[in-house]
Amino acid sequence: MEYVNRARDHLNKKLKEKNALTDCLNKVQEKTGVKAEYIIYGACAFIVLWLMVGWGATLLANFIGFLYPAYASIKAIESTCKEDDTKWLTYWVVYAAFGLIETFTDIFLYWIPLYCILLIYLMIPGKYNGSILLYNRFIRPYILKYENHIDKAADEVGRFVDKGMLCGSLFSHL
Repeated sequence: MEYVNRARDHLNKKLKEKNALTDCLNKVQEKTGVKAEYIIYGACAFIVLWLMVGWGATLLANFIGFLYPAYASIKAIESTCKEDDTKWLTYWVVYAAFGLIETFTDIFLYWIPLYCILLIYLMIPGKYNGSILLYNRFIRPYILKYENHIDKAADEVGRFVDKGMLCGSLFSHL
């Protein structure tokens, strides 16, 4: 509670300063009768809601789903512990799978409120880590079942590229 009181005092101190924002807030306060402090709280609440369920949800989801995991992955690479490497590699496999699925289902996922909460679930530390659960339950069994087929297809593509057939076929019409 102490932190909240300090933040509120700091906000009220800033609201007493003379600048373009406080001038605007004072005009809104005069017209509406709502204190500038409450206008700020309302604006912040609106922005948070907009980020969670509105058009800003994509920005928030990308921030949560990419920036922090990228940072944590770099820290894992730099550490000597193998366990955190496995955790973040698993996260990125699941994140990539979601990215692929999202390409085809974005119109539906857009309507799922608080999609970023799902991304947070994928990063939770400990035994309830969503990415590890999804990986072990869905991705790993599928990959193990079709591993030979996937490896053969990857080898074929590799040979195709090594022979220059890809570039040749792409630019043969020029």
